[in-house]
Amino acid sequence: MGIHSTINLPESYTDLDQTLNSADLILSDAVANATTLFHTPVVSSINGKEVVSRVMVLREFNLAKKMMRFHTDYRAAKIKHFTENNNVSVIGYDPDLKIQIKLQGKIRVHYDDEVTESAWKESNGRSKKCYSIKDGSTKEILEPSEYDIKDFEVEDGYENFAVLIFNFDSLEFLYLKSSGHRRAIHRWGNDLKSTWLVP
Repeated sequence: MGIHSTINLPESYTDLDQTLNSADLILSDAVANATTLFHTPVVSSINGKEVVSRVMVLREFNLAKKMMRFHTDYRAAKIKHFTENNNVSVIGYDPDLKIQIKLQGKIRVHYDDEVTESAWKESNGRSKKCYSIKDGSTKEILEPSEYDIKDFEVEDGYENFAVLIFNFDSLEFLYLKSSGHRRAIHRWGNDLKSTWLVP
Protein backbone atom coordinates (compact mmCIF):
# COMPACT_ATOMS: atom_id res chain seq x y z
CA MET A 1 0.00 0.00 0.00
CA GLY A 2 1.33 3.42 -0.97
CA ILE A 3 1.31 6.80 0.59
CA HIS A 4 -2.26 7.45 -0.66
CA SER A 5 -3.63 5.08 1.95
CA THR A 6 -2.23 7.06 4.88
CA ILE A 7 -2.74 10.75 4.04
CA ASN A 8 -5.43 12.88 2.43
CA LEU A 9 -4.28 15.46 -0.12
CA PRO A 10 -6.32 18.01 -2.07
CA GLU A 11 -7.35 17.26 -5.65
CA SER A 12 -6.43 20.84 -6.55
CA TYR A 13 -4.60 23.70 -4.86
CA THR A 14 -6.38 27.03 -4.55
CA ASP A 15 -4.58 28.64 -1.62
CA LEU A 16 -0.99 28.73 -0.41
CA ASP A 17 -1.72 27.17 2.98
CA GLN A 18 -2.79 23.96 1.22
CA THR A 19 0.65 23.59 -0.37
CA LEU A 20 2.52 23.96 2.92
CA ASN A 21 0.07 21.72 4.80
CA SER A 22 0.41 19.04 2.11
CA ALA A 23 4.21 19.23 2.24
CA ASP A 24 4.02 18.78 6.01
CA LEU A 25 1.75 15.73 5.67
CA ILE A 26 3.87 14.15 2.93
CA LEU A 27 7.24 14.61 4.63
CA SER A 28 5.99 13.67 8.09
CA ASP A 29 4.48 10.48 6.66
CA ALA A 30 7.63 9.74 4.64
CA VAL A 31 9.76 9.24 7.76
CA ALA A 32 8.20 5.83 8.41
CA ASN A 33 6.61 5.17 5.00
CA ALA A 34 9.19 3.50 2.75
CA THR A 35 6.63 3.16 -0.09
CA THR A 36 6.88 6.85 -0.98
CA LEU A 37 9.92 8.23 -2.78
CA PHE A 38 9.94 11.10 -0.25
CA HIS A 39 11.34 8.55 2.22
CA THR A 40 14.60 8.77 0.24
CA PRO A 41 15.09 12.34 -1.00
CA VAL A 42 18.17 13.61 -2.84
CA VAL A 43 20.54 15.68 -0.70
CA SER A 44 22.89 17.93 -2.68
CA SER A 45 25.92 19.81 -1.41
CA ILE A 46 28.93 21.66 -2.79
CA ASN A 47 32.43 20.22 -2.95
CA GLY A 48 34.72 22.93 -4.25
CA LYS A 49 33.28 23.75 -7.67
CA GLU A 50 31.21 20.58 -7.94
CA VAL A 51 27.65 19.86 -6.88
CA VAL A 52 27.48 16.43 -5.24
CA SER A 53 24.17 14.60 -4.79
CA ARG A 54 23.20 11.46 -2.92
CA VAL A 55 19.99 9.69 -1.93
CA MET A 56 19.48 9.56 1.83
CA VAL A 57 16.86 8.07 4.15
CA LEU A 58 14.70 10.66 5.90
CA ARG A 59 14.74 9.90 9.64
CA GLU A 60 12.79 12.88 11.00
CA PHE A 61 10.85 15.87 9.71
CA ASN A 62 9.55 18.75 11.82
CA LEU A 63 7.95 21.69 10.05
CA ALA A 64 7.61 23.78 13.23
CA LYS A 65 11.37 23.52 13.78
CA LYS A 66 12.08 23.68 10.01
CA MET A 67 14.22 20.58 10.42
CA MET A 68 15.07 17.26 8.77
CA ARG A 69 17.31 14.55 10.22
CA PHE A 70 19.50 12.08 8.36
CA HIS A 71 22.00 9.45 9.54
CA THR A 72 25.38 8.75 7.94
CA ASP A 73 28.83 7.27 8.44
CA TYR A 74 31.21 9.81 9.94
CA ARG A 75 33.98 8.51 7.66
CA ALA A 76 32.01 9.31 4.48
CA ALA A 77 33.32 11.95 2.06
CA LYS A 78 30.16 14.04 2.48
CA ILE A 79 31.14 14.92 6.05
CA LYS A 80 34.04 17.01 4.68
CA HIS A 81 31.74 18.63 2.11
CA PHE A 82 29.19 19.60 4.77
CA THR A 83 31.90 20.92 7.10
CA GLU A 84 33.52 23.10 4.45
CA ASN A 85 30.25 24.39 2.97
CA ASN A 86 27.03 23.65 4.83
CA ASN A 87 24.64 25.01 2.17
CA VAL A 88 22.43 22.10 1.14
CA SER A 89 19.43 21.43 -1.08
CA VAL A 90 17.02 18.55 -0.44
CA ILE A 91 14.59 17.48 -3.16
CA GLY A 92 12.04 14.71 -3.53
CA TYR A 93 9.50 13.76 -6.18
CA ASP A 94 6.83 11.09 -6.12
CA PRO A 95 5.25 10.35 -9.54
CA ASP A 96 2.23 8.72 -7.89
CA LEU A 97 1.46 11.98 -6.11
CA LYS A 98 2.75 14.15 -8.97
CA ILE A 99 4.35 16.33 -6.29
CA GLN A 100 7.89 17.67 -5.96
CA ILE A 101 9.18 19.29 -2.77
CA LYS A 102 12.48 21.19 -2.72
CA LEU A 103 14.07 22.64 0.42
CA GLN A 104 17.10 24.92 0.82
CA GLY A 105 19.05 25.48 4.00
CA LYS A 106 22.07 24.56 6.06
CA ILE A 107 23.22 21.24 7.50
CA ARG A 108 25.11 20.50 10.72
CA VAL A 109 27.13 17.37 11.47
CA HIS A 110 26.72 15.79 14.90
CA TYR A 111 29.23 13.22 16.12
CA ASP A 112 29.49 11.54 19.52
CA ASP A 113 27.14 13.95 21.28
CA GLU A 114 23.62 13.92 22.78
CA VAL A 115 22.04 14.09 19.32
CA THR A 116 23.89 11.01 18.05
CA GLU A 117 23.38 9.10 21.30
CA SER A 118 19.63 9.64 21.14
CA ALA A 119 19.40 8.70 17.44
CA TRP A 120 21.56 5.60 17.97
CA LYS A 121 19.32 4.35 20.76
CA GLU A 122 16.28 4.71 18.45
CA SER A 123 17.98 2.81 15.60
CA ASN A 124 17.35 -0.90 15.06
CA GLY A 125 20.07 -3.53 14.78
CA ARG A 126 19.78 -3.75 10.98
CA SER A 127 20.48 -0.02 10.65
CA LYS A 128 23.28 -0.11 13.21
CA LYS A 129 25.22 -2.88 11.48
CA CYS A 130 25.82 -0.65 8.42
CA TYR A 131 28.25 1.38 10.54
CA SER A 132 30.36 -1.66 11.42
CA ILE A 133 31.86 -1.92 7.93
CA LYS A 134 35.60 -1.27 7.91
CA ASP A 135 36.56 2.04 6.30
CA GLY A 136 34.19 4.77 5.13
CA SER A 137 31.91 4.68 2.11
CA THR A 138 33.28 5.73 -1.29
CA LYS A 139 36.84 4.65 -0.41
CA GLU A 140 38.46 3.01 -3.44
CA ILE A 141 38.96 -0.74 -2.92
CA LEU A 142 40.06 -3.79 -4.93
CA GLU A 143 37.79 -6.51 -3.55
CA PRO A 144 34.23 -5.62 -2.43
CA SER A 145 33.64 -8.99 -0.74
CA GLU A 146 36.22 -8.03 1.88
CA TYR A 147 33.72 -5.41 3.06
CA ASP A 148 30.77 -7.76 3.50
CA ILE A 149 29.57 -7.66 7.09
CA LYS A 150 30.17 -11.02 8.73
CA ASP A 151 31.24 -11.04 12.36
CA PHE A 152 30.60 -7.79 14.17
CA GLU A 153 29.43 -6.35 17.45
CA VAL A 154 26.46 -4.12 16.58
CA GLU A 155 27.20 -1.49 19.21
CA ASP A 156 30.76 -1.03 17.92
CA GLY A 157 29.32 0.81 14.92
CA TYR A 158 28.51 3.83 17.09
CA GLU A 159 32.07 5.13 16.72
CA ASN A 160 31.36 5.62 12.98
CA PHE A 161 27.83 7.00 13.39
CA ALA A 162 26.92 10.61 12.64
CA VAL A 163 23.66 12.56 12.53
CA LEU A 164 22.96 15.33 10.03
CA ILE A 165 20.51 18.04 11.07
CA PHE A 166 19.23 20.05 8.12
CA ASN A 167 17.53 23.36 8.93
CA PHE A 168 15.68 24.74 5.93
CA ASP A 169 14.71 28.34 5.28
CA SER A 170 12.71 27.75 2.10
CA LEU A 171 10.31 25.08 0.86
CA GLU A 172 9.11 24.94 -2.72
CA PHE A 173 6.05 22.85 -3.58
CA LEU A 174 5.17 21.77 -7.13
CA TYR A 175 2.01 19.89 -8.08
CA LEU A 176 1.67 18.62 -11.65
CA LYS A 177 -1.83 18.37 -13.08
CA SER A 178 -2.96 18.48 -16.71
CA SER A 179 -5.64 21.06 -15.92
CA GLY A 180 -3.03 23.40 -14.43
CA HIS A 181 0.18 22.95 -12.46
CA ARG A 182 0.68 24.75 -9.14
CA ARG A 183 4.01 25.91 -7.73
CA ALA A 184 4.44 27.78 -4.46
CA ILE A 185 7.39 28.84 -2.35
CA HIS A 186 7.50 29.40 1.39
CA ARG A 187 10.43 31.36 2.84
CA TRP A 188 11.26 31.87 6.49
CA GLY A 189 13.11 34.99 7.63
CA ASN A 190 11.75 36.97 10.54
CA ASP A 191 8.31 35.85 9.32
CA LEU A 192 6.98 33.26 6.91
CA LYS A 193 6.44 34.68 3.42
CA SER A 194 4.61 32.56 0.87
CA THR A 195 3.87 33.21 -2.79
CA TRP A 196 2.78 31.42 -5.93
CA LEU A 197 5.35 30.88 -8.69
CA VAL A 198 4.91 30.30 -12.39
CA PRO A 199 4.97 26.49 -12.61
